Amino acid sequence: MQSTRGTNMSFAGKVWRLLVGIKDGLALCFFLLFFTLLFAALRAAPAPAQVRDGALLLELDGSLAEEVAPADPLEGLLSSAIPTRQYAARDLVRAIDDAATDERIKAIALDLTSFTGGPHVSVQEVAEALGRFRAADKPVLAFGVAYADDAVALAGHASEVWVDPLGGAAILGPGGSNLYFGEALQRYGVTAHIFKVGTFKSAVEPYSGSGMSEPARENATQYITAIWEEWQAHLRQARPQVKIDQATTGLVDLMAAQGSLARASLAAGLVDKIGTRDQWAARVAEVAGEDAWDDRPGTFASTDFDTYFANLEPENGSGLRSLTGGGSKAIGVITIAGEISDGSAGPGEAGAERIVGLLDDALNDDLAALVVRVDSPGGSVTGSEAIRRAIMRFKDKDIPIAVSMGNYAASGGYWVATPADRIFAQPETITGSIGVFSVIPTFETVLAEYGVRSDGVKTTPLSGQPDLLGGLTPEAQALLQAETAAIYDTFLGLVAQSRQITRARADELGQGRVWTGGTARQLGLVDQFGGLDDALAWAAAEADLAEGSWHAKYLVSPPDPWDEMIAGLVGGGTAPAGSGPDLVSVSGLMASRQQQALARAVGDMERLIARPGARVLCLECLATDASRPAPQAIAGGSWWQMLATRIFAH
Repeated sequence: MQSTRGTNMSFAGKVWRLLVGIKDGLALCFFLLFFTLLFAALRAAPAPAQVRDGALLLELDGSLAEEVAPADPLEGLLSSAIPTRQYAARDLVRAIDDAATDERIKAIALDLTSFTGGPHVSVQEVAEALGRFRAADKPVLAFGVAYADDAVALAGHASEVWVDPLGGAAILGPGGSNLYFGEALQRYGVTAHIFKVGTFKSAVEPYSGSGMSEPARENATQYITAIWEEWQAHLRQARPQVKIDQATTGLVDLMAAQGSLARASLAAGLVDKIGTRDQWAARVAEVAGEDAWDDRPGTFASTDFDTYFANLEPENGSGLRSLTGGGSKAIGVITIAGEISDGSAGPGEAGAERIVGLLDDALNDDLAALVVRVDSPGGSVTGSEAIRRAIMRFKDKDIPIAVSMGNYAASGGYWVATPADRIFAQPETITGSIGVFSVIPTFETVLAEYGVRSDGVKTTPLSGQPDLLGGLTPEAQALLQAETAAIYDTFLGLVAQSRQITRARADELGQGRVWTGGTARQLGLVDQFGGLDDALAWAAAEADLAEGSWHAKYLVSPPDPWDEMIAGLVGGGTAPAGSGPDLVSVSGLMASRQQQALARAVGDMERLIARPGARVLCLECLATDASRPAPQAIAGGSWWQMLATRIFAH
């Protein structure tokens, strides 16, 4: 008996040691793999390249943004596709302006083959920088396959615009359609309880109706028409020979007469030459020189954007041009870009916790002034108010505050702008949308169809409210509407105090109505036209700082080194010239825009349940930006998946 027990113990011990050995071996393999990847990443990271004589190659394989959102490293590792790149418009502007006075740069080679667009103001800022480069007697040579509105706006400032024989240019114009889910929600037993203040606050309409209301249509017609007129005016000024009527309403007839979209684009004055990328590259080589290191077709002497930008003077984590000098005073610059949320999200999303932390850390930095760059359609009320209070702490210290509005500064984006001593905006900026709403879905109808009921003991009419499964009581609905009205009243008070107008006048300008920057300036919601540089100059003057005695200090979060390492592993480096993606036709580009619209519609539905509470968000503003990505889906699933299951079950 003892012998058998000893044998069993000996066998168990051997098995245990074997398992421990396997565990140690796996751990060793993991660490070896980790350090191998780390070594490969460090070896793969190229040494800073030098700027070469020739062209500055701007191969824009992505979209423009106010603030670049970090790539998700896990998604990058798991996905077989390279993530779409974002370019900070200010970084491109700085590189182009610097290249205008750089004797090594003979021209700009603007490759728009994979350009997916950007918001109106960002596109216009880059376009104007290209215009300044040309004014320095340096050519800009653009190439593309499928030119849509944003690519046309950039290429309009080029000396020569080339298009592939299989491509062309098509001006689509701003605007489009939204999806309305009201009837579908009703059909499938979902009750969307809507609480809002503002006749024109149309962000809730997709959840309540089957189409756009007349007040919303009137408002949208006004600001979209204004944006369209500004766009045409800019293009005509940059490219007088363009025939916009032929390129828009007459494009189909023109194409039938010319035989191809490329020749129709040439006849309409949108492009100058028809040719392949190799032919365009040969033309760039005539201006900028041959590539001495690479004689393959499609090459020319050039420095790519990343290399050129890396060789510019570092500036506090931002690419914006700033004045620096020993002992100069600092003007703080904080960026509020993307939807405003309560957490620490960002960059690329305005997480209030992150932004408030950056502002509070800067309170002890002896800043001479503060410039708040707002590029946000708004978001949560609590997040917007937290950011506003953090800005007010600078105002309490008698520090001058300027707000520079980018593409959007609407709803919550305007809420955070109210502490400003002066507000700057561009004519195309979308602002206003002073209104409040909240939407709470309940599922009592659909559950009742399956015999699921809600019951229990309640001490007050508000016990257990809001009850997403059993519905809202009349008292809960009245309370939520009263809260929404109270928040709107607070919003009006902030606007009235900031703009030095009566509360009644603030209400006239509010009601959820959206304005362009040009109209907002006439109405007094904006003080002055201008960009970030203009806001910085005003702030310096308010702080009695002479030119050369100040610099911009950008309040940014430090990058995550782990994310940077993973991004380096999945990024793969810069592809050689001419090795971009397959050609995309205009019809393919239009199809991709429809896919983006569908993805945004799904994202809008996600908002119904993902972010509860009162919102100061301008969904209608975001609809004007075709390059806007859809919000990420809720982790772990959401109510619409349950709804989809019910739909397909029928």
